Amino acid sequence: MSFTGKYELQSQENFEPFMRAIGLPEDQIQKGKDLKSVTEIVQDGKKFTITITTGSKVIKNQFTIGEESEVELMNGQKMKVVVQMEGNNKLVAEAKGMKSTTELNGDTITYTMTVGDITLKRVSKRI
Repeated sequence: MSFTGKYELQSQENFEPFMRAIGLPEDQIQKGKDLKSVTEIVQDGKKFTITITTGSKVIKNQFTIGEESEVELMNGQKMKVVVQMEGNNKLVAEAKGMKSTTELNGDTITYTMTVGDITLKRVSKRI
């Protein structure tokens, strides 16, 4: 199953508490909470390029399954992670007390990120 495609954010849960938990300033949280974001994923075998555009902010991360990569988080912080693939439709990464899961089901991607006891859930549909 290929992740390649463009996906538009349809819904999100716990955006504000999660962003506060990772240290995003309140003004940025308020600006970003109602913006629709578009995620473009390009998969070439085990290599992925993920570009997330939210308003004027663009975050682009590249990684290879099973290899250490540096990624940028939504708060601008960079961290080293190893992304693993579970089955043929789920990407999982853990670092610094955070767990991220990206799961593809048909034309829908569900992105879940957990820090402490707060879980951000975002659902995007292929466009």
